[in-house]
Amino acid sequence: MSENAGTRFAQSVLGIDTNARYAHQPESLEQRARAVLGSTEVYAEDEPTVAEWLRELIPTKTGATNYLRSLFPSLFWIQRYNARWLLGDVVAGITIGLVVVPQAMAYAVLAGLTPAYGLYTSFTGAILYWVFGTSKDIVIGTTAVGSLLVGQVVGRVRANNESGATSQEVAHTLSLLCGAVLLFFGLFRLGWIIEFIPYIPISAFVTAASITIMSTQIPTALGITGIDNHAPPYRVLIDTIKALPKIQLDAAIGLSSIVLLFAIREFCSHMESRQPAHKRAWTFASSLRLTFTMLLFTLISFLVHGRGETIVPKFRIVGPIERGFQEIGVPRPNMALVQQILPELPAVAIILVIEHIAIAKAMGRLYNYTINPSQEIVALGGANLLSPFVGGYVCTGSFGASAVLSKAGVRTPLAGVFSAMMLVLALYALTGVFYYIPKAALSGLIIHAVCNLITPPKNLYKYWQLSPLELLIWVACVALAIFQSLDYSIYLGVGLSLALLLVRVARANGGFVGVARARRVPMEDDDDDDTASKFARDLITAKDVFIPFNRQDSSNPAILLETPYPGVFVYRLHDSYNYINQALHVDILRSHLMDNTKRTSDEEYERESDRPWNDAGPRDKLLSQHLPYLHALVLDFSAVNNIDITSIQGLIDLRNLLDRYASPGTVEWHFANVQNRWTRKALATAGFGYPTSQNPEALSKWKPIYSIAPVSDGPGPRQNGHHRRPFACGSDEESRACPSFSRSTTTLEISTENATISAVDRPFFHLDLHDAVDAAVCDARHKDRSGST
Repeated sequence: MSENAGTRFAQSVLGIDTNARYAHQPESLEQRARAVLGSTEVYAEDEPTVAEWLRELIPTKTGATNYLRSLFPSLFWIQRYNARWLLGDVVAGITIGLVVVPQAMAYAVLAGLTPAYGLYTSFTGAILYWVFGTSKDIVIGTTAVGSLLVGQVVGRVRANNESGATSQEVAHTLSLLCGAVLLFFGLFRLGWIIEFIPYIPISAFVTAASITIMSTQIPTALGITGIDNHAPPYRVLIDTIKALPKIQLDAAIGLSSIVLLFAIREFCSHMESRQPAHKRAWTFASSLRLTFTMLLFTLISFLVHGRGETIVPKFRIVGPIERGFQEIGVPRPNMALVQQILPELPAVAIILVIEHIAIAKAMGRLYNYTINPSQEIVALGGANLLSPFVGGYVCTGSFGASAVLSKAGVRTPLAGVFSAMMLVLALYALTGVFYYIPKAALSGLIIHAVCNLITPPKNLYKYWQLSPLELLIWVACVALAIFQSLDYSIYLGVGLSLALLLVRVARANGGFVGVARARRVPMEDDDDDDTASKFARDLITAKDVFIPFNRQDSSNPAILLETPYPGVFVYRLHDSYNYINQALHVDILRSHLMDNTKRTSDEEYERESDRPWNDAGPRDKLLSQHLPYLHALVLDFSAVNNIDITSIQGLIDLRNLLDRYASPGTVEWHFANVQNRWTRKALATAGFGYPTSQNPEALSKWKPIYSIAPVSDGPGPRQNGHHRRPFACGSDEESRACPSFSRSTTTLEISTENATISAVDRPFFHLDLHDAVDAAVCDARHKDRSGST
């Protein structure tokens, strides 16, 4: 290792020996490899450095350019925009505009605001998403869940009344803060954080939110006043039942609107199955049921009340709505209001992102394209940041509206611009019509919309089949939302899911595996004499497969398993190896290895009283005499990526214990499938990956095995279809002594065009489990033949 200024400083000033990690690594590893391989090129591992890691964090010019281009996905498709796309987007945009207008007005009432605020909000998402979004089927606007959260935040903040803010100011400030937070996460490409929130809390939250929404709208649909809609759902339902004698004429409108909406949906669905040729037309008709119902009951309201300067409403109606964007302006939140909203911000932001990303991914899977979660968060953050400037509140992707848009034949995200035009038309030309909309009809529309979001029983049964514990988490979340609040529900769901994950990681033990001698037997066809069939018949060959001894897998329990070789053990980690579960793995390894082997030499205690209190002493010699000596341990790290200091220390402690157990010999540690360079460096720093120089006799009798392959610029191997024996042991006699793990491959010629695949200075890090077991068994057999332990 070359010395530089930093190395000299560390050694002379800090007292750090940078070469200490190489103290027990033999210097002859490369020379021995050259002696075995002759003219074959040998490869020594180039370990990663901290400086290399830091350089990877520095953005390059190309990376910065790609990042800036990725912020505007519209630049990639807008240049290819054509008339056919335009026609599809215009039709889809107008269709979704007709759906969004009544929906947005209804959801604004749910948020505790006037219906116009729903139109302001939906306009923001429609006009902005096409610039930043990566999905053609998403509609950003008001949603039932988002509006409910806004209504709850508005209610709690107004109840405290510390800032004296109006409902509109609270909603605008909440949207502004959510937009800023989401834009930060999106610009820094932190969309992967959303993967920390599993599906079950999301499903439970959506169901709980639907139940909460329906409970708040039932009193309005029945015309009952004086119900505290901000109370827990169970309390609202109880109070509503007690107040049933007070129902008004509104109940006729509310209940009939719900019945009509469900009847239209079921009729259109029935006609879709009866007339498949006209399925798209019936789907389009079903999507307009909200608009039709709202127009119908608005007309009824107009006919009942008539026109005039003073109207005495016979049931509650929306009332006057100002024309145009009356709330446009720069929001000016005060610090007292911000401090009140901050505790509410995490739950709202999480739900907005979850709802939007879930819809975007579902649409991408349905129509065969991929969305960029981080870029979707940028679009969502931008829409929420802009929304209060035009008078809106928080917005996110809408389940129902997105489904309608996708079925309406949308071609590009530009369809949102045309739906925004419909919203502008509604605000400037239809405000007089909005005056007569019955509030009970809006509540009926909301109840109908959220009924589809409740998780059906068949899905709950599926959860029970997949993971019973997660179903219990689902039930706990829904129950907490019904009896307490939605905020606590999402926190409980995420917390319990993370706790379950930690328990599974902590108790994800591994298992010792054995070898089953298997044969591949392809189906023969006498009538098929093509080259492929002949090649398949030639491949009827024996191979070795590794199956857990405990048989807790899907393999046939009747299959005979053998140990690779007496004293050689293979341990497969089923999950990650980290500080949470290292104690469990170490305990399993220690107890199994000592229970199935015997000491290499007698203990050195002169008297029994010298034995430590926690040492039970050796087992009966008659019982242990048939057991083998411990030669090697093979660890399959195919499920392990990163490794930490605690887990490394656990391996070191176990190695020291086993070395004392096998003294004067040493136990070889072989690792298979260690892919991560930092994990390999950590293991090598701890003294793993190579034979130690502390036992020169064992080192001199060690027989390495190397795997070689043609280099990239050399001629390829000849395809002669022969089976090769493992690269092993040097002489023919010793090769025959090694286990036969036959695998079908091509024959490689050892020449100057070949090179070692793995690093010769890390001979105990192997390409796969077969190579690791080959090496461990071959060396153990050689030691037994030579009488060395």
